[in-house]
Amino acid sequence: MKEYTDAELAQILDKDIFHMISAAADELQLDCYVVGGYVRDIFLESQSDDIDCVVVGSGIAVAKRLKEKLGRRAHLSVFKNFGTAQVKYYPEGVKYNLENPDEGAVEVEFVGARKESYQRDSRKPIVEDGTLEDDQNRRDFTINAMAICLNKDRFGELVDPFNGLDDLWDGIIRTPLDPDITFSDDPLRMLRCIRFATRLNFYIDDETFEALERNAERIKIISGERIHEELNKILMTKHPSRGIVDLQRCGLLSLVLPELSVMDIVEERNGKAHKNNFYHTLEVLENVVKADGGLWLRWAALLHDVGKPRSKRWDNVQGWTFHSHDHIGAKMVPGIFRRLKLPMDMKMKYVQKLVDMHMRPIVIADNEVTDSAVRRLVNDAGYDIDDLMLLCEADITSKNQVRKQRFRDNYQLVRDKIEDLKQRDFERLLQPCIDGNEIMQMFGLKPSKEVGDLKQYLKDAVLDNRVENEREPLMQLLVQKATEMGLSQVG
Repeated sequence: MKEYTDAELAQILDKDIFHMISAAADELQLDCYVVGGYVRDIFLESQSDDIDCVVVGSGIAVAKRLKEKLGRRAHLSVFKNFGTAQVKYYPEGVKYNLENPDEGAVEVEFVGARKESYQRDSRKPIVEDGTLEDDQNRRDFTINAMAICLNKDRFGELVDPFNGLDDLWDGIIRTPLDPDITFSDDPLRMLRCIRFATRLNFYIDDETFEALERNAERIKIISGERIHEELNKILMTKHPSRGIVDLQRCGLLSLVLPELSVMDIVEERNGKAHKNNFYHTLEVLENVVKADGGLWLRWAALLHDVGKPRSKRWDNVQGWTFHSHDHIGAKMVPGIFRRLKLPMDMKMKYVQKLVDMHMRPIVIADNEVTDSAVRRLVNDAGYDIDDLMLLCEADITSKNQVRKQRFRDNYQLVRDKIEDLKQRDFERLLQPCIDGNEIMQMFGLKPSKEVGDLKQYLKDAVLDNRVENEREPLMQLLVQKATEMGLSQVG
């Protein structure tokens, strides 16, 4: 982080776009400020592409005047119902990309300064025109409530009524006003609080955190879409487990993702205790992050053991068991995605598949690594095999270093066999060259259990390497099996 004088801030903002905004505001005799994340990121020495401006008066009027100055290089969007406007422009030298219109574009959002009041059952505020002070009062956190004046006579002047700059230096997240009011008015700010603390590696002020605990139940009025947007942003930070722990500590996790929250328990019976599966999950998540896993692989890591609470049983010989937790967890994934309004398309199916299959490589690696087992694994995982292996290796969190190394060595054998299959074109090797349509034609069948049984018989023969995936040997097997089933060829 770096601190700047007003004169230095003026130099940082010495760009055409800010001078043009300044001129547009001055011509209309309106005070205009750049606010929020753009200001915060200046001091954090971080690049910010989106510019938010507050105008004491009509933000739409300043946006229109700016568009006039920028001419054909800019596009203006006005949202009268919200009193906001956006100017998207292309700096000199940036060519418009038809396939990716946002490439190289700079977006400037304008809003009139306002004050807000809320009703208990909604996060949509009643909005009135206000002063800059009113506008800064309604901001979520002190570090987002700083403003820099863009008018010519005060260009570069920092307005920081809540000492947000001090909080940046100290690494603290706190609200400008009473946190109970801030969070109760707009409960989404509770998730944003944890997201900023996670992303910036900041500490949540004690009073602010206590307000998170008191107001957690208010999150129930927030839509699944808004909740999963914040969860996604937390998951994509460098250390998402920190945010998940904070969600658990303040009581929010039990409301937005209870299937994960309930895992934070250790039971003991007859002197035998199982591990804390909540913290094990976070360790797996961090391992996936270290391996540069993407968003949906991180979701798979977060949910891979959610079936354990429902499958947990006590056995007098084995102790605590979690049989079939992988399959139980996979069945839970669609309900979780549906509740959080996460995409129910291939992304959900991808997460569900990885949760369902995450024990398969472990079973292989814990036993003899046979060609047949690896071929079946690759066949079932398909193009997601590499991500599945990454998740399963991340799942090795044993404190027993000897056992840990044995798993890793065996995983390498599995990986070597997978690579060998890939080099020999695993699709061709694993999918029988005789399909269901041909089976139906040969034996005069309609879609039925018999057709499925014959297809599976051929597939097992290929996967077990009992026969080459070639037409002639497979046809011999097919005719033999069909005869055993009492089926005769047509014609």
